Amino acid sequence: MLFAYLIRLFVAGVPLKQFIIPILAFSMNIKNIFKVDQTKGVSNFRFYLLRFYYALNVVALGFQAWGEVFAHQGLWQPIPGIAYSFWAAFSLLAMLGIIHPLKMLPLLLVQFTYKLIWSIVVAYPIWAANQLPASHELTNIMVKGVILDIFIIPWPYVLRTFISIQKKNKMQQ
Repeated sequence: MLFAYLIRLFVAGVPLKQFIIPILAFSMNIKNIFKVDQTKGVSNFRFYLLRFYYALNVVALGFQAWGEVFAHQGLWQPIPGIAYSFWAAFSLLAMLGIIHPLKMLPLLLVQFTYKLIWSIVVAYPIWAANQLPASHELTNIMVKGVILDIFIIPWPYVLRTFISIQKKNKMQQ
């Protein structure tokens, strides 16, 4: 498609530099999107991927959680009440993540941690006992969420910013 476009421009007599330079500039911008921005500490790609992921959490989790909170009739059972309250609060805080993706990373760490713990402590023993089908919806959501979090969370940034051993050593001196 791009090649056909270039041929049409060439046939039309457009000077070569008028359509090659913007293409080169565009390709250089694509390369730069994956480079770590020193002011942010992560690449622009990762920064906007985080924003998208927070927005996905707001939409996917928020509609379900808030829909249940507002539509629920009668008294809540304590555990489902805690779960829906947590997910509703999480979706609200994820809105802040859209605005401040790096400052709200602890929210994604909470998400990753609770899904990982649930997958190991709850789902795996049930699955190992052949009492949980592989297609169980909640298990699929949790396991896929753990995998997605592993790829989306900028772990080098998390380690540098929140868990850096060098900072602790400097503070002790």
